[in-house]
Amino acid sequence: MAYALVRPLLFALDGETSHHLTMRSLDLLHSFGLTRLVQSNPPAKPKTLMGLTFPNPVGLAAGLDKNGEYIDALAGLGFGFIEIGTVTPRPQPGNPKPRLFRIPQAQAIINRMGFNNGGLEALIRNVERARYEGILGINIGKNFDTPIERAADDYLTCLNAVYPHASYVTVNISSPNTKNLRELQGHDALDDLLGQLKTRRDILVSQYHRDVPLVLKIAPDLDVEQIEAIAALLVKHEIDGVIATNTTLARDTVTNLPYGNETGGLSGAPLRDRSNEVIRQLFQALHGRIPIIGVGGILNAEDARQKVDAGASLVQIYSGLIYRGPRLIPEVIKALERLS
Repeated sequence: MAYALVRPLLFALDGETSHHLTMRSLDLLHSFGLTRLVQSNPPAKPKTLMGLTFPNPVGLAAGLDKNGEYIDALAGLGFGFIEIGTVTPRPQPGNPKPRLFRIPQAQAIINRMGFNNGGLEALIRNVERARYEGILGINIGKNFDTPIERAADDYLTCLNAVYPHASYVTVNISSPNTKNLRELQGHDALDDLLGQLKTRRDILVSQYHRDVPLVLKIAPDLDVEQIEAIAALLVKHEIDGVIATNTTLARDTVTNLPYGNETGGLSGAPLRDRSNEVIRQLFQALHGRIPIIGVGGILNAEDARQKVDAGASLVQIYSGLIYRGPRLIPEVIKALERLS
């Protein structure tokens, strides 16, 4: 109820200003031990996947807390796991503003942020300062000015740096807002990248005496043949999980709405059906060998149930949190609890 009252004020501000104000306010509430004012304790529904035990199956998708500045405050909302990033080796400002657009008529968001973040050193400082002891995913990417043929160097640099601090590491090759990044989803490029990452991960396992799962995040804008090829490579390289999906370039559902033709990735309700279809095709191609984390268009309990019905073992939310507020988290947890 509280968020429903505040949301019109937040939506009166531009997207990024609203985001920063919300996150700082949440952090302030947390610092005074007042997070319970915006969220009650959600039910526990532990689930073990990838060698990790998730307190509940609802996670925060990457992008909301790019630098890991608000980990403890976000944990107070009851997420079963939190994913921060995308982080790149060096700091970068991202694309020019404005670059974040709400489309309330469609419960959608378009962003062309461009991996704006403070770089590895800043993120690691924030993670080390956090008191959160739950499951923390760290999402890694490449700098915008790193040639695509050298992209593996950036991913390996990030993997080396975040490995000691992460519960799992997500390899983001699917953002539409970094030039040519989605080329890494092609068979040969992905085969090479996953091979290098797996080899490096094996070295890090020996070095740190802990096995940190590797997860791949893919786009919704893939055909069946591409999805099957990616699934085969995930199995070949023994990747631990896959996140489906990132934002879409499709505009058919919002093209006639204000901001509907802005460039960038579209998320929220219009992404739901396409994300579900990718999950369904992935599940069929993987035959249950690798768990799927479903994300894209979850704005209520039914949306989450559809993800699980399609084959997802866990779900993540982001745009739904913007439109529905923290109450979406326990709502989805309870809905998934009834499915088991």
